[in-house]
Amino acid sequence: MDNNEKFLIQRKTRLRYQWLRFKTGFCGLFTNWIKALIAVTYILFVVLFWQFKESIIYINNEDIFGAANKITVELAFPIIFIALFAALIIFLGTPFGAKEINERLLRTGLVNHAGETPLLIQKSYDKSNCVTTMEFESNGIPLCDWENNKENIETILNVYIDEIKQGKRRNRIILNTVSGDIQIPWAVDWKDEYLRNKDFEIILGRGLLKDISVDLNKIPHILIGGSTGSGKSFLLKHLLLQCFKKGAEVHIADFKGGVDFYRKWREKCTFIMDKTKLLEDLENLINELERRKKILTETSCSNIKVYNGLFLYAGLKRIIFACDEVAELLDKTGLSKEDKELISQIENKISIIARQGRAFGIHLILATQRPDANILPGQIRNNIDYRVCGRADTVLSQIILDNTKAADEIPKHTQGRFITHDGQIFQGYMYDEASL
Repeated sequence: MDNNEKFLIQRKTRLRYQWLRFKTGFCGLFTNWIKALIAVTYILFVVLFWQFKESIIYINNEDIFGAANKITVELAFPIIFIALFAALIIFLGTPFGAKEINERLLRTGLVNHAGETPLLIQKSYDKSNCVTTMEFESNGIPLCDWENNKENIETILNVYIDEIKQGKRRNRIILNTVSGDIQIPWAVDWKDEYLRNKDFEIILGRGLLKDISVDLNKIPHILIGGSTGSGKSFLLKHLLLQCFKKGAEVHIADFKGGVDFYRKWREKCTFIMDKTKLLEDLENLINELERRKKILTETSCSNIKVYNGLFLYAGLKRIIFACDEVAELLDKTGLSKEDKELISQIENKISIIARQGRAFGIHLILATQRPDANILPGQIRNNIDYRVCGRADTVLSQIILDNTKAADEIPKHTQGRFITHDGQIFQGYMYDEASL
Protein backbone atom coordinates (compact mmCIF):
# COMPACT_ATOMS: atom_id res chain seq x y z
CA MET A 1 0.00 0.00 0.00
CA ASP A 2 1.57 3.32 -1.11
CA ASN A 3 1.28 6.69 0.64
CA ASN A 4 -1.53 7.95 -1.62
CA GLU A 5 -3.68 4.92 -0.87
CA LYS A 6 -3.04 5.31 2.86
CA PHE A 7 -3.95 9.01 2.64
CA LEU A 8 -7.26 8.24 0.88
CA ILE A 9 -8.12 5.52 3.38
CA GLN A 10 -7.28 7.77 6.34
CA ARG A 11 -9.39 10.62 4.91
CA LYS A 12 -12.38 8.28 4.48
CA THR A 13 -11.78 7.00 8.01
CA ARG A 14 -11.82 10.55 9.42
CA LEU A 15 -15.15 11.20 7.72
CA ARG A 16 -16.53 7.93 9.10
CA TYR A 17 -15.23 8.88 12.56
CA GLN A 18 -17.11 12.20 12.40
CA TRP A 19 -20.27 10.33 11.47
CA LEU A 20 -19.76 7.91 14.36
CA ARG A 21 -19.22 10.86 16.72
CA PHE A 22 -22.42 12.44 15.45
CA LYS A 23 -24.45 9.24 15.96
CA THR A 24 -23.02 8.75 19.45
CA GLY A 25 -23.73 12.36 20.40
CA PHE A 26 -27.27 12.23 19.01
CA CYS A 27 -28.07 9.01 20.90
CA GLY A 28 -26.58 10.61 24.00
CA LEU A 29 -29.30 13.29 23.91
CA PHE A 30 -31.82 10.61 24.88
CA THR A 31 -29.70 8.88 27.54
CA ASN A 32 -27.71 11.67 29.20
CA TRP A 33 -29.64 14.55 30.75
CA ILE A 34 -26.61 16.85 30.80
CA LYS A 35 -26.11 16.48 27.03
CA ALA A 36 -29.82 16.95 26.47
CA LEU A 37 -29.77 20.13 28.60
CA ILE A 38 -26.85 21.55 26.58
CA ALA A 39 -28.69 20.87 23.30
CA VAL A 40 -31.94 22.39 24.56
CA THR A 41 -30.09 25.47 25.84
CA TYR A 42 -28.51 25.94 22.43
CA ILE A 43 -31.88 25.67 20.67
CA LEU A 44 -33.48 28.17 23.08
CA PHE A 45 -30.61 30.57 22.50
CA VAL A 46 -31.09 30.29 18.73
CA VAL A 47 -34.85 30.87 19.03
CA LEU A 48 -34.31 33.96 21.17
CA PHE A 49 -31.65 35.23 18.77
CA TRP A 50 -34.06 34.81 15.86
CA GLN A 51 -36.83 36.65 17.67
CA PHE A 52 -34.63 39.63 18.45
CA LYS A 53 -32.30 39.49 15.43
CA GLU A 54 -33.29 42.95 14.21
CA SER A 55 -32.40 44.46 17.57
CA ILE A 56 -29.14 42.57 17.79
CA ILE A 57 -28.07 43.06 14.18
CA TYR A 58 -28.90 46.50 12.86
CA ILE A 59 -30.52 46.24 9.42
CA ASN A 60 -31.73 49.28 7.49
CA ASN A 61 -34.84 48.19 5.65
CA GLU A 62 -35.21 51.51 3.78
CA ASP A 63 -32.52 50.93 1.13
CA ILE A 64 -31.78 48.13 -1.27
CA PHE A 65 -28.58 47.13 0.56
CA GLY A 66 -30.43 46.76 3.86
CA ALA A 67 -33.02 44.55 2.19
CA ALA A 68 -30.25 42.44 0.66
CA ASN A 69 -28.58 42.12 4.06
CA LYS A 70 -31.84 41.04 5.62
CA ILE A 71 -32.35 38.35 2.98
CA THR A 72 -28.73 37.19 3.43
CA VAL A 73 -29.15 36.89 7.20
CA GLU A 74 -32.43 35.03 6.88
CA LEU A 75 -30.96 32.59 4.34
CA ALA A 76 -27.62 32.08 6.11
CA PHE A 77 -29.06 31.78 9.58
CA PRO A 78 -30.62 28.28 9.15
CA ILE A 79 -27.41 27.01 7.52
CA ILE A 80 -25.27 28.38 10.35
CA PHE A 81 -27.72 27.01 12.93
CA ILE A 82 -27.65 23.52 11.42
CA ALA A 83 -23.86 23.54 11.02
CA LEU A 84 -23.27 24.68 14.61
CA PHE A 85 -25.84 22.19 15.92
CA ALA A 86 -24.10 19.36 14.04
CA ALA A 87 -20.75 20.51 15.45
CA LEU A 88 -22.30 20.56 18.94
CA ILE A 89 -23.61 17.00 18.53
CA ILE A 90 -20.18 15.83 17.35
CA PHE A 91 -18.62 17.55 20.36
CA LEU A 92 -21.09 15.85 22.71
CA GLY A 93 -20.29 12.51 21.04
CA THR A 94 -16.55 12.91 21.65
CA PRO A 95 -15.45 11.43 25.01
CA PHE A 96 -13.20 13.55 27.20
CA GLY A 97 -9.55 12.92 26.37
CA ALA A 98 -10.36 10.89 23.25
CA LYS A 99 -7.68 12.50 21.11
CA GLU A 100 -4.97 11.94 23.73
CA ILE A 101 -6.01 8.30 24.22
CA ASN A 102 -5.89 7.66 20.47
CA GLU A 103 -2.43 9.24 20.28
CA ARG A 104 -1.20 7.07 23.13
CA LEU A 105 -2.54 3.92 21.47
CA LEU A 106 -0.66 4.96 18.36
CA ARG A 107 2.55 4.97 20.40
CA THR A 108 1.93 1.38 21.51
CA GLY A 109 1.75 0.26 17.89
CA LEU A 110 -1.92 -0.75 18.13
CA VAL A 111 -2.71 0.16 14.52
CA ASN A 112 -4.07 -1.52 11.41
CA HIS A 113 -2.20 -1.89 8.10
CA ALA A 114 -3.16 1.64 7.09
CA GLY A 115 -1.58 3.04 10.26
CA GLU A 116 -4.94 3.90 11.85
CA THR A 117 -5.65 3.56 15.56
CA PRO A 118 -8.92 2.45 17.17
CA LEU A 119 -11.43 5.23 17.84
CA LEU A 120 -12.72 5.86 21.37
CA ILE A 121 -16.52 5.99 20.97
CA GLN A 122 -17.77 6.07 24.55
CA LYS A 123 -16.25 6.48 27.99
CA SER A 124 -18.10 6.11 31.28
CA TYR A 125 -17.16 5.98 34.95
CA ASP A 126 -18.87 3.86 37.62
CA LYS A 127 -18.31 5.43 41.04
CA SER A 128 -19.53 2.35 42.91
CA ASN A 129 -16.52 0.25 41.90
CA CYS A 130 -14.19 2.91 40.41
CA VAL A 131 -14.40 1.32 36.95
CA THR A 132 -13.87 3.30 33.76
CA THR A 133 -15.40 1.61 30.73
CA MET A 134 -14.07 2.56 27.31
CA GLU A 135 -15.69 1.40 24.09
CA PHE A 136 -13.67 1.59 20.88
CA GLU A 137 -14.38 1.25 17.19
CA SER A 138 -11.71 -1.38 16.55
CA ASN A 139 -10.96 -0.22 13.00
CA GLY A 140 -10.11 -3.74 11.89
CA ILE A 141 -7.81 -4.56 14.84
CA PRO A 142 -8.85 -8.02 16.17
CA LEU A 143 -9.46 -8.84 19.82
CA CYS A 144 -6.32 -10.99 20.02
CA ASP A 145 -4.15 -7.95 19.17
CA TRP A 146 -5.71 -6.03 22.04
CA GLU A 147 -5.03 -8.93 24.39
CA ASN A 148 -1.44 -9.29 23.19
CA ASN A 149 -0.87 -5.55 23.73
CA LYS A 150 -2.58 -5.50 27.14
CA GLU A 151 0.54 -4.63 29.14
CA ASN A 152 1.54 -1.86 26.73
CA ILE A 153 -1.97 -0.40 26.79
CA GLU A 154 -2.02 -0.49 30.60
CA THR A 155 1.32 1.28 30.79
CA ILE A 156 0.59 4.00 28.23
CA LEU A 157 -2.87 4.77 29.68
CA ASN A 158 -1.78 4.32 33.33
CA VAL A 159 -4.61 1.87 34.05
CA TYR A 160 -5.14 -1.75 34.97
CA ILE A 161 -7.35 -3.60 32.49
CA ASP A 162 -9.74 -5.92 34.29
CA GLU A 163 -11.44 -7.16 31.13
CA ILE A 164 -11.09 -6.90 27.36
CA LYS A 165 -14.12 -8.07 25.42
CA GLN A 166 -16.05 -7.58 22.21
CA GLY A 167 -19.05 -5.27 22.29
CA LYS A 168 -22.51 -6.03 20.95
CA ARG A 169 -21.09 -5.52 17.48
CA ARG A 170 -18.05 -7.43 16.31
CA ASN A 171 -16.17 -4.26 15.39
CA ARG A 172 -16.43 -2.83 18.90
CA ILE A 173 -13.96 -3.52 21.72
CA ILE A 174 -14.72 -2.75 25.36
CA LEU A 175 -12.09 -2.20 28.06
CA ASN A 176 -13.05 -2.23 31.74
CA THR A 177 -10.26 -0.41 33.54
CA VAL A 178 -9.30 1.06 36.89
CA SER A 179 -6.76 3.71 37.70
CA GLY A 180 -3.13 2.66 37.78
CA ASP A 181 -3.00 4.01 41.33
CA ILE A 182 -5.30 1.21 42.56
CA GLN A 183 -3.58 -2.03 43.60
CA ILE A 184 -4.69 -5.55 44.49
CA PRO A 185 -4.10 -5.91 48.26
CA TRP A 186 -1.23 -8.19 49.26
CA ALA A 187 -3.15 -9.64 52.21
CA VAL A 188 -6.93 -10.09 52.54
CA ASP A 189 -8.66 -11.69 55.52
CA TRP A 190 -11.45 -14.16 54.85
CA LYS A 191 -14.87 -13.90 56.49
CA ASP A 192 -17.57 -16.56 56.23
CA GLU A 193 -20.03 -13.84 55.24
CA TYR A 194 -18.20 -13.71 51.90
CA LEU A 195 -19.51 -17.20 51.03
CA ARG A 196 -21.63 -17.11 47.88
CA ASN A 197 -25.25 -18.16 48.23
CA LYS A 198 -25.30 -19.31 44.63
CA ASP A 199 -25.12 -23.06 44.14
CA PHE A 200 -22.29 -23.95 43.58
CA GLU A 201 -20.00 -20.94 43.35
CA ILE A 202 -16.72 -20.68 45.25
CA ILE A 203 -14.39 -17.71 45.62
CA LEU A 204 -10.76 -17.95 44.53
CA GLY A 205 -9.56 -14.61 45.88
CA ARG A 206 -9.72 -10.82 45.71
CA GLY A 207 -9.18 -9.36 42.25
CA LEU A 208 -8.59 -5.80 41.18
CA LEU A 209 -12.28 -4.88 41.11
CA LYS A 210 -14.09 -7.76 42.72
CA ASP A 211 -13.78 -11.27 44.07
CA ILE A 212 -12.78 -13.80 41.43
CA SER A 213 -15.05 -16.83 41.63
CA VAL A 214 -15.86 -19.99 39.71
CA ASP A 215 -19.25 -21.66 39.29
CA LEU A 216 -18.77 -25.43 39.40
CA ASN A 217 -22.09 -25.91 37.61
CA LYS A 218 -20.50 -24.36 34.53
CA ILE A 219 -16.80 -25.14 35.02
CA PRO A 220 -16.67 -28.31 37.13
CA HIS A 221 -12.94 -28.90 37.65
CA ILE A 222 -9.99 -26.72 38.71
CA LEU A 223 -6.24 -27.14 38.20
CA ILE A 224 -3.91 -25.14 40.44
CA GLY A 225 -0.23 -24.82 39.55
CA GLY A 226 2.73 -22.90 40.85
CA SER A 227 6.27 -23.26 42.09
CA THR A 228 7.20 -24.25 45.64
CA GLY A 229 6.05 -21.62 48.13
CA SER A 230 3.65 -19.92 45.72
CA GLY A 231 0.70 -20.71 47.99
CA LYS A 232 -1.12 -23.30 45.89
CA SER A 233 -1.74 -25.66 48.85
CA PHE A 234 -3.11 -22.75 50.86
CA LEU A 235 -5.45 -21.83 47.99
CA LEU A 236 -6.53 -25.45 47.61
CA LYS A 237 -7.47 -25.67 51.28
CA HIS A 238 -9.41 -22.40 51.10
CA LEU A 239 -11.48 -23.73 48.20
CA LEU A 240 -12.11 -26.98 50.07
CA LEU A 241 -13.06 -25.04 53.20
CA GLN A 242 -15.74 -23.20 51.24
CA CYS A 243 -16.98 -26.44 49.68
CA PHE A 244 -17.24 -28.03 53.11
CA LYS A 245 -19.18 -25.04 54.51
CA LYS A 246 -21.53 -25.19 51.54
CA GLY A 247 -22.41 -28.78 52.44
CA ALA A 248 -20.21 -30.71 50.02
CA GLU A 249 -18.64 -34.08 50.74
CA VAL A 250 -14.87 -33.60 50.52
CA HIS A 251 -12.30 -36.29 49.66
CA ILE A 252 -8.62 -35.37 49.95
CA ALA A 253 -5.70 -37.38 48.58
CA ASP A 254 -2.39 -36.19 49.99
CA PHE A 255 0.93 -37.85 49.26
CA LYS A 256 3.18 -35.21 50.79
CA GLY A 257 3.01 -36.80 54.23
CA GLY A 258 -0.16 -34.96 55.33
CA VAL A 259 1.81 -32.10 56.90
CA ASP A 260 -0.39 -29.42 55.28
CA PHE A 261 -3.63 -30.85 56.66
CA TYR A 262 -3.99 -30.93 60.41
CA ARG A 263 -6.16 -33.35 62.39
CA LYS A 264 -9.49 -31.58 61.94
CA TRP A 265 -9.32 -32.05 58.16
CA ARG A 266 -8.79 -35.77 58.64
CA GLU A 267 -11.74 -36.00 61.00
CA LYS A 268 -14.26 -34.10 58.88
CA CYS A 269 -13.19 -35.16 55.38
CA THR A 270 -12.32 -38.45 53.72
CA PHE A 271 -8.54 -38.21 53.98
CA ILE A 272 -6.37 -40.67 52.04
CA MET A 273 -2.61 -41.20 52.12
CA ASP A 274 -2.43 -44.72 50.69
CA LYS A 275 -2.71 -45.41 46.94
CA THR A 276 -4.56 -48.71 47.36
CA LYS A 277 -7.17 -47.07 49.58
CA LEU A 278 -7.34 -44.19 47.10
CA LEU A 279 -8.24 -46.61 44.29
CA GLU A 280 -11.01 -48.05 46.49
CA ASP A 281 -12.31 -44.56 47.23
CA LEU A 282 -12.27 -43.61 43.55
CA GLU A 283 -14.14 -46.83 42.68
CA ASN A 284 -16.79 -45.83 45.23
CA LEU A 285 -17.03 -42.40 43.60
CA ILE A 286 -17.48 -43.96 40.16
CA ASN A 287 -20.22 -46.21 41.58
CA GLU A 288 -21.87 -43.13 43.05
CA LEU A 289 -21.61 -41.41 39.68
CA GLU A 290 -23.38 -44.34 38.01
CA ARG A 291 -26.06 -44.30 40.74
CA ARG A 292 -26.64 -40.60 40.19
CA LYS A 293 -26.77 -41.17 36.45
CA LYS A 294 -29.70 -43.56 36.93
CA ILE A 295 -31.46 -41.15 39.32
CA LEU A 296 -31.23 -38.22 36.91
CA THR A 297 -32.35 -40.39 34.00
CA GLU A 298 -35.38 -41.68 35.93
CA THR A 299 -36.38 -38.15 37.01
CA SER A 300 -35.65 -36.58 33.58
CA CYS A 301 -33.22 -34.10 35.14
CA SER A 302 -30.31 -32.87 33.05
CA ASN A 303 -27.95 -32.26 35.98
CA ILE A 304 -27.64 -32.20 39.75
CA LYS A 305 -28.66 -28.55 40.02
CA VAL A 306 -31.99 -29.23 38.31
CA TYR A 307 -32.55 -32.34 40.43
CA ASN A 308 -31.83 -30.57 43.72
CA GLY A 309 -34.13 -27.75 42.68
CA LEU A 310 -37.02 -30.20 42.16
CA PHE A 311 -36.29 -32.58 45.05
CA LEU A 312 -35.05 -30.23 47.74
CA TYR A 313 -35.40 -32.66 50.66
CA ALA A 314 -33.86 -35.57 48.77
CA GLY A 315 -31.05 -33.51 47.31
CA LEU A 316 -27.72 -34.96 46.28
CA LYS A 317 -24.59 -33.61 47.93
CA ARG A 318 -21.78 -32.22 45.83
CA ILE A 319 -18.65 -34.37 46.02
CA ILE A 320 -15.22 -32.76 45.77
CA PHE A 321 -12.17 -34.90 45.09
CA ALA A 322 -8.96 -32.98 45.76
CA CYS A 323 -5.33 -33.94 45.42
CA ASP A 324 -2.50 -31.81 46.76
CA GLU A 325 0.53 -32.32 44.53
CA VAL A 326 -0.93 -34.72 42.00
CA ALA A 327 2.58 -35.37 40.62
CA GLU A 328 3.41 -37.31 43.79
CA LEU A 329 0.42 -39.52 43.01
CA LEU A 330 0.66 -40.06 39.25
CA ASP A 331 4.41 -40.06 38.62
CA LYS A 332 5.33 -43.57 37.45
CA THR A 333 9.09 -43.01 37.34
CA GLY A 334 10.98 -45.93 38.91
CA LEU A 335 7.85 -47.86 39.90
CA SER A 336 7.40 -51.60 39.63
CA LYS A 337 5.01 -53.13 37.11
CA GLU A 338 2.36 -53.70 39.80
CA ASP A 339 2.61 -50.12 41.06
CA LYS A 340 2.40 -48.74 37.52
CA GLU A 341 -0.77 -50.80 36.98
CA LEU A 342 -2.21 -49.36 40.19
CA ILE A 343 -1.45 -45.81 39.06
CA SER A 344 -2.99 -46.51 35.65
CA GLN A 345 -6.22 -47.63 37.33
CA ILE A 346 -6.24 -44.48 39.48
CA GLU A 347 -5.68 -42.37 36.34
CA ASN A 348 -8.58 -44.11 34.65
CA LYS A 349 -10.97 -43.37 37.54
CA ILE A 350 -9.92 -39.72 37.75
CA SER A 351 -10.32 -39.45 33.97
CA ILE A 352 -13.91 -40.73 34.19
CA ILE A 353 -14.72 -38.10 36.81
CA ALA A 354 -13.07 -35.42 34.68
CA ARG A 355 -15.19 -36.37 31.66
CA GLN A 356 -18.54 -37.09 33.32
CA GLY A 357 -18.52 -35.52 36.76
CA ARG A 358 -20.05 -32.11 35.98
CA ALA A 359 -23.66 -33.17 35.47
CA PHE A 360 -23.61 -35.44 38.54
CA GLY A 361 -21.98 -33.03 40.97
CA ILE A 362 -18.60 -34.75 41.32
CA HIS A 363 -15.74 -32.29 40.91
CA LEU A 364 -11.93 -32.34 40.79
CA ILE A 365 -9.61 -29.77 42.35
CA LEU A 366 -6.00 -30.71 41.64
CA ALA A 367 -2.81 -28.92 42.67
CA THR A 368 0.64 -29.59 41.28
CA GLN A 369 4.05 -28.20 40.39
CA ARG A 370 4.52 -30.46 37.36
CA PRO A 371 1.37 -30.83 35.24
CA ASP A 372 3.17 -31.94 32.06
CA ALA A 373 1.90 -34.81 29.91
CA ASN A 374 4.15 -37.31 31.72
CA ILE A 375 2.43 -36.49 35.03
CA LEU A 376 -1.09 -35.39 34.13
CA PRO A 377 -2.52 -37.37 31.20
CA GLY A 378 -4.26 -35.50 28.40
CA GLN A 379 -7.64 -37.10 29.10
CA ILE A 380 -7.60 -35.53 32.56
CA ARG A 381 -5.90 -32.22 31.75
CA ASN A 382 -8.05 -31.50 28.67
CA ASN A 383 -11.22 -31.83 30.73
CA ILE A 384 -10.09 -29.35 33.39
CA ASP A 385 -11.16 -26.05 31.91
CA TYR A 386 -10.43 -23.72 34.82
CA ARG A 387 -6.71 -23.26 35.44
CA VAL A 388 -4.95 -21.11 38.00
CA CYS A 389 -1.22 -20.49 38.33
CA GLY A 390 0.82 -18.84 41.05
CA ARG A 391 4.44 -17.75 40.90
CA ALA A 392 6.10 -19.76 38.11
CA ASP A 393 8.73 -19.76 35.41
CA THR A 394 7.81 -19.51 31.75
CA VAL A 395 7.76 -23.29 31.23
CA LEU A 396 5.39 -24.00 34.11
CA SER A 397 3.20 -21.04 33.19
CA GLN A 398 2.98 -22.30 29.61
CA ILE A 399 2.01 -25.79 30.78
CA ILE A 400 -0.69 -24.57 33.18
CA LEU A 401 -2.13 -21.58 31.32
CA ASP A 402 -0.97 -22.15 27.74
CA ASN A 403 0.79 -18.77 28.00
CA THR A 404 3.59 -17.16 30.01
CA LYS A 405 1.45 -14.66 31.95
CA ALA A 406 2.19 -16.19 35.36
CA ALA A 407 5.92 -15.65 34.77
CA ASP A 408 5.41 -12.18 33.27
CA GLU A 409 2.82 -10.69 35.63
CA ILE A 410 3.41 -12.28 39.05
CA PRO A 411 6.52 -10.98 40.89
CA LYS A 412 8.99 -13.68 41.91
CA HIS A 413 8.88 -12.82 45.62
CA THR A 414 5.10 -13.02 46.01
CA GLN A 415 3.04 -15.64 47.80
CA GLY A 416 -0.68 -16.14 47.40
CA ARG A 417 -0.87 -14.14 44.15
CA PHE A 418 -2.40 -16.06 41.22
CA ILE A 419 -3.55 -15.58 37.66
CA THR A 420 -6.34 -17.46 35.88
CA HIS A 421 -6.30 -18.91 32.38
CA ASP A 422 -8.26 -15.89 31.14
CA GLY A 423 -5.82 -13.38 32.61
CA GLN A 424 -7.52 -12.35 35.87
CA ILE A 425 -5.04 -11.71 38.69
CA PHE A 426 -6.12 -12.20 42.31
CA GLN A 427 -4.76 -12.46 45.83
CA GLY A 428 -5.76 -15.54 47.81
CA TYR A 429 -7.55 -14.98 51.10
CA MET A 430 -6.00 -15.47 54.53
CA TYR A 431 -8.23 -17.72 56.62
CA ASP A 432 -8.38 -19.58 59.90
CA GLU A 433 -8.39 -23.37 59.41
CA ALA A 434 -9.79 -23.76 62.90
CA SER A 435 -13.15 -22.61 61.51
CA LEU A 436 -13.48 -25.92 59.61
